[in-house]
Amino acid sequence: MSLVQVCRICLVGLLTTCTLIACTSLRFVEVISENQSGRVDYLIIHFTSVDFAESLRLLTQRTERPVSSHYLVPENGDPSYPHHRLKVYRLVEEDQRAWHAGRSYWRGSTNLNTRSIGIEVVNRAECVGDDPALVMEDPEAYCEFPTFDSEQIELVIDLIADILQRHPNIDAVDVLAHSDIAPNRKLDPGPKFPWQRLYEHGIGAWYDDVTMQRYLNRFETWPLDLRLLQKALATYGYDIDETGELDERTRFAIRAFQLHFRPFNWSGEPDSETAAILFALLEKYRPRSLEALVKPNPIGSRSQQILPFVTFRIKV
Repeated sequence: MSLVQVCRICLVGLLTTCTLIACTSLRFVEVISENQSGRVDYLIIHFTSVDFAESLRLLTQRTERPVSSHYLVPENGDPSYPHHRLKVYRLVEEDQRAWHAGRSYWRGSTNLNTRSIGIEVVNRAECVGDDPALVMEDPEAYCEFPTFDSEQIELVIDLIADILQRHPNIDAVDVLAHSDIAPNRKLDPGPKFPWQRLYEHGIGAWYDDVTMQRYLNRFETWPLDLRLLQKALATYGYDIDETGELDERTRFAIRAFQLHFRPFNWSGEPDSETAAILFALLEKYRPRSLEALVKPNPIGSRSQQILPFVTFRIKV
């Protein structure tokens, strides 16, 4: 090789390097603003409803309705999984938007794809029926939810703990189910997902039994007005209006809450135990919002009845 050829190769390499690092004559003065935060505020958990191989295909290849997630966690006993040991699959970088949440809402925020990390957990839950609306109306009659693999859940816990180290601004109440952010469309990760086990490892929200029992004793004496229950659900984060009617939107929001925090009974019907769990969570994680929720109203209102019961517990 001649000297001229060597020089030409060096010049091409230099130009390529310059392009890659965006050579510029601009000079910057860097002053870091305090008025900023990370892009990621939510972590959303899904189940796939299909085996590993089909999950990987759907989440990585262009389809008629393309979907993706940041991570995919396989399960044991899946013949389509190619390895002996379970491994987390990263499909989308965390600083990129994955298409996993769809139409979504949580505490005033919409389009949560832009601000969340999505985790798909392989679980072959299945709903049968030709009418999706009918399935959503009565999923217990149409759906089967397999138990999650214990080793798989340990891997999910390790993954989330790792994510939270990088994104400490994700609050406990913002580690969510897909059903929490889209209760009229989604049921995943379903009633078998072990939210309390995650909480015991420092992940997500859960209520304190003593506080819940205190509220339960109260609400069994003074049943909570439906309007106040709707307002409390909205205060926690759900997309629900204060109508005073047990309409479809209200039942779906109640059901999503029960799937997350009372999975042994997720009928969507309001009851004292559901209300007690909700108020125990508000007291623990949203005390200022709870104080505003039960502030004094005209004598005789349900808020007035529970106000003396809760205010001494709130330290703001």
